[in-house]
Amino acid sequence: MTSEQITNTGSVSGDCGSAQARARTHVQAYVQTQARQNGSAKDGSATNGPARNDSAKGGPSGRKHGLQRCHAMLRPVSLRALLPWLTSIIGVASALCLVIAWFPSTVWNTPIVSSDAPAHYYFIHRLLDEGLGAALHLWPHDSFYPPLFHICAYLVIKIAALFGVQCSIYAAFNITWIIASGVIFPAGMLVLCRYFLQRWNRGNPISNPISRISQASSTPESSSVSESSNVSNQQVSSAVNRQYNVTFDATFVLRNLIGLFVPVLAVSSVCHPYGLLNAGPLIAFGFAMSLLPFLIAATLRLFDAVAAREHIAKWLAITAVAGVVCLVAHPRIAFTYALILVPFIVLRLPWKLILGAFIAMCVGAVAFVALMLTSFKSDRWANPDSWFHSHQPSKNLWESISFCLTDGLDGFPAILFALLLIAGTAAAFVCASRRAAARASDSFSSAASTVVPVASADVDVDASTSDIAVSAADSPVSVSCPPPASHSNATDAASASSESSRLRRNDRLRDVIALTAAFLLVALVYVCTVTLVGALPNIISAPWYRDENRIMTMLPLVALPLLVIGINALAECVSACAASASFAPSASSFSTKNSASSVPSLSSASAVSSVKNASFASNWIVLIAVFLVIAILAVSAQIVCPSRSAARDTIIAHSSLNQSDPNEQLTEQKIAVLRKVTERTGTQATIISDPLNGSMYAETLFNANMLYPIINARTDVPSAPFGKVETAFASGDAQQVLGTVCPLTDAPEYFLTMGDQAQSLQSFPYRAQYDSFHNEELIDTYVDGGTLVKVADYSQYGQGWALYRFGCTD
Repeated sequence: MTSEQITNTGSVSGDCGSAQARARTHVQAYVQTQARQNGSAKDGSATNGPARNDSAKGGPSGRKHGLQRCHAMLRPVSLRALLPWLTSIIGVASALCLVIAWFPSTVWNTPIVSSDAPAHYYFIHRLLDEGLGAALHLWPHDSFYPPLFHICAYLVIKIAALFGVQCSIYAAFNITWIIASGVIFPAGMLVLCRYFLQRWNRGNPISNPISRISQASSTPESSSVSESSNVSNQQVSSAVNRQYNVTFDATFVLRNLIGLFVPVLAVSSVCHPYGLLNAGPLIAFGFAMSLLPFLIAATLRLFDAVAAREHIAKWLAITAVAGVVCLVAHPRIAFTYALILVPFIVLRLPWKLILGAFIAMCVGAVAFVALMLTSFKSDRWANPDSWFHSHQPSKNLWESISFCLTDGLDGFPAILFALLLIAGTAAAFVCASRRAAARASDSFSSAASTVVPVASADVDVDASTSDIAVSAADSPVSVSCPPPASHSNATDAASASSESSRLRRNDRLRDVIALTAAFLLVALVYVCTVTLVGALPNIISAPWYRDENRIMTMLPLVALPLLVIGINALAECVSACAASASFAPSASSFSTKNSASSVPSLSSASAVSSVKNASFASNWIVLIAVFLVIAILAVSAQIVCPSRSAARDTIIAHSSLNQSDPNEQLTEQKIAVLRKVTERTGTQATIISDPLNGSMYAETLFNANMLYPIINARTDVPSAPFGKVETAFASGDAQQVLGTVCPLTDAPEYFLTMGDQAQSLQSFPYRAQYDSFHNEELIDTYVDGGTLVKVADYSQYGQGWALYRFGCTD
């Protein structure tokens, strides 16, 4: 529920003690106005006359009417407070069900066999062995790695243990991924999209028939109506308008209809979260991406607070906390955050803060470059064209552009998404531009004839604006995207204006421009990554390692909010077109009556009747159409989804032990060998082996003590024991080998051979550093010299497979 909704709800339901008084006051004002309008009539109705008099005097009829109105006001408001929560829960629950239904069942008992997976399993295993203190140095050589995902998995295991449930590392890994992908990410996208919906619809509901009728009455034929009759008409319209807005607010309903499907659409694309589980998996980065929508929404709220000069400290603290959480999940998320926020910084902040933000970005960029230069030694830094020299384009230009426009969807859902995105963006630009132009001309239109309803605590709309501008004349009515209505009294308009309202003057246009620019920036980075080659594309995509899987996760963050406000703008324009036909007769009739008499003849019954008759035609049909379009998109995206199915099939294949290649990372034979090895060595002895043959999985499968249970054993870190062992083993010097291996631990040290490196890891750039561990001639030399002693032969599983013990004197 938005803050605006909370404020409106609280202002009504939280002041029940004065509700009767407020209701009685409204009714008295209304009845007094009616009495003045009908004061010239000689014969009044016998039934209506006394009732008016009693009500005007605050008698029993007035009090009864006041109580009835109070109850009528409170009942819809409670529904308004409940509906956002209800739609949010249903939407996020639906997204969670989709993620669970997609998740491969094969990885609950066996690991995902891929490049990064063993490292994440090992990090969780290390936390279990050493406690949360290990979170700051998870790497085997004690370097820092973003630990938030692994801490969450660790907590899952510990919480399950409190209830007597033994949760494996793989199950905890999967549960954490499902919660992040099926709950946190769709909820964050819902918060982000509702933020933009709230700003778009602020003060401009899709339907307000009273405003339309009032505006229609401001025709040349009715220009002779006196000022007192205008005030009288305003009070009548306001009374009916309050009753209308409590029971029917099309904007409110539309926001919740769209919000119902945002979580589902957030997890419908292969962009995120499914692609990252298949690519590596890139778990830490994916976890940070799931948290990022909350950080972006908090930052935009901070921008609003800066513009309004209120609640700055509150939103600064919230943004800071969200930023720290995202950085602990994965620091590289800062590049995605900065890329998306740049347009909003330029369009929404004062120039001093814009300058400060860009200085901070430059400092961060320099620090990142310095880190890369000092951490990764290379002779290609001065030649960007040679960066990522092994990278090959995966899509042509049209394929990459269409992928961005479709948010990674397939088939019919992709076409529908792209059409809605393009048409909605165009409609949003038109509506926002017209409103900005209308607001710019407000200062030149002091002789406004529009009657503006009086705002009340139960109205979820800013009274300074209206929804639809209808120009009623003898010719067909022309309706465009709604400009705001002007006040009938220039003095009242000036007093109602505030600094915050002036700052919000072009909110719509700024949001559309910023979202469109952010989408184009993300699309540019994606196209540079998957299509273009050369120095400039390398530089642009370098912060994301020129990796398509990382960059495609940014698409939902910009495509979905743009789609949402685009659909909202389309619905607004369609509602305006429908209103032109619905309200033209009412406007003409009202104008004729006003020209014939100096007193308006609009009664509450006729106004309510007009509202009921017109609201269905011009609003509910639009709402039903929007609901059907989004529902078709969301449902069809679950039926036509070959990309997601392919990602799932790939993960299932990676977790299968039935491999045709006996040298793959994990096979049934290797599982059997690793079990036998652990039974022979125990869990305290150190086992050295080539990580690229799959032996690293013994750490989490059987709690074996592998010297380096991940594939990326950096040799440029002085504290890395594996690098020293690898160098010594490749030297062929028996004394150097024993002098390096034997001091590692007090327990025995073993060496395991299980064939060549897996074909699925041939893309690993540093695989050659492990060649000595499967060099049969070198191994035979160490065996002949007594450096290695064979203790178990596993040749029945694979040629040359065996377990050796180092000849240390212990």
